[in-house]
Amino acid sequence: MAAILPANPRCQAQGTPPAVQQPLPEAPQPSIPNPIGRNSPDPCPVKSDQRSASNATSAGNQAAAGQSLQPGPQAAAQPASPDCPPHQNWYVRFTNGPQVKPLTPREKGWLALRNSVDPFNAITILADAGIAIGSDSHSAYGPGMPGFARNVGVSYTQDITNEFFNTFLISSLVHQDPHYHRMPGASIPKRLGHAVLQVVWTQGDNGRPMPNYGNLFSAPIDDELSNLYVPGRRTNLPSAAQRVAIGLATAPIDNFVSEFLPDLARHIHIQVVVIQRIIDQVAKTGASE
Repeated sequence: MAAILPANPRCQAQGTPPAVQQPLPEAPQPSIPNPIGRNSPDPCPVKSDQRSASNATSAGNQAAAGQSLQPGPQAAAQPASPDCPPHQNWYVRFTNGPQVKPLTPREKGWLALRNSVDPFNAITILADAGIAIGSDSHSAYGPGMPGFARNVGVSYTQDITNEFFNTFLISSLVHQDPHYHRMPGASIPKRLGHAVLQVVWTQGDNGRPMPNYGNLFSAPIDDELSNLYVPGRRTNLPSAAQRVAIGLATAPIDNFVSEFLPDLARHIHIQVVVIQRIIDQVAKTGASE
């Protein structure tokens, strides 16, 4: 049996009831600032979840209908902040087009170097040289392995020259974006026209449209430099003008590949860069003859 404590006699003598002990309020939690870089929420989400986006859409429909929103295990997705760019693969951004920031001249030079030493570019050059020498052993390059080596050397030199002037030097001087910009959401006729137009009209580093100085200036420069080392080539002005015109006329082929092949690759799971390099190299070879 629990012991009962006697009442305070002083309180009983005065007729004052004993004071009831009130519970003390809980102390507030200390406000400690969150250290920078430790468990701080990232205002920019890494990636968006399609399921969260669908939940957000359904939640918005319920709110519009006047229904109460019940918290569930899957929270509705918060809209992305305008200061936060969407998450993306930075390597894809670097090679396919700047979605967050324009390329610096150093990055344009690195892009030109990467395009030149790309393994698929080497495969297409070697394959094209082998087919050319095998089909015509009496060409200006000569038969056998010496002719094959000369053909490969010429193709590599032309490719490096074009990348240097088009992707790096001219694009850096005129502040031009050297990438091709796709229009995946447009209609097919509009995308076809866009691919043709970008041969002569592209956009600058600031995103504004501008003439494609890289193509327009690098084509005659590359042709004149090729006259110094390409064997069996006509170097007169009409022949040079014809080669430049053919090169600009066949330039949309590579743009067509860049525009439509990613859509096809998502369905049949092929490597886009392989076919793009092959078609690009074939177009360059046809224009240089």
